Amino acid sequence: MLWPTAGWAEWHIKPFYGITFGGDTTFVDLTRSERQSHRILGVTGALLGEVFGVEADLAYAPNMFGDEGLVIDSSVTTFSASLVVGLPRKWTRYTLRPYVVGGGGVMRVRTDDVLGVLPVRTTLKMVDVGGGATGFLTDRLGVNWELRYLRSLGGEPGTSFGDEDLSFYRATMALVIGLDRRFR
Repeated sequence: MLWPTAGWAEWHIKPFYGITFGGDTTFVDLTRSERQSHRILGVTGALLGEVFGVEADLAYAPNMFGDEGLVIDSSVTTFSASLVVGLPRKWTRYTLRPYVVGGGGVMRVRTDDVLGVLPVRTTLKMVDVGGGATGFLTDRLGVNWELRYLRSLGGEPGTSFGDEDLSFYRATMALVIGLDRRFR
């Protein structure tokens, strides 16, 4: 009698597209482009309960350090696992459901320059924190808007001024594919 007879979980798959901005780095950035906006794309998978949930997030930002002039190619790839805290579903059934998210993972940074003297190939630990809102248009399809801050947790000295470090914000919009799951 003390245990609920049924439980509920909501699965989300969110392919997203967005921009990065407000970046800062200690890497030698020949074009100072980390401060500019760059496109980012990825996918998030989440399992959400009534208030708490977990998610895994994979994102790729091509040309993060520019792709013209002295830099031939560059990219940043992030993978993180995070905790999600949202307003209870019963409160937001027919509106946007806001949430906050925070976690950690890894950030892979890569650059190639014309002369080949300052290449970067490094993987850094990172943290991320942010928030957003999800709204459903049908029982299974919705949209999501999110703002997230990502910051590496200091690597070793390398092709950088001091310890390797990179941080930036990302603003994304996603298509949400929702799957409800009821269990006993």
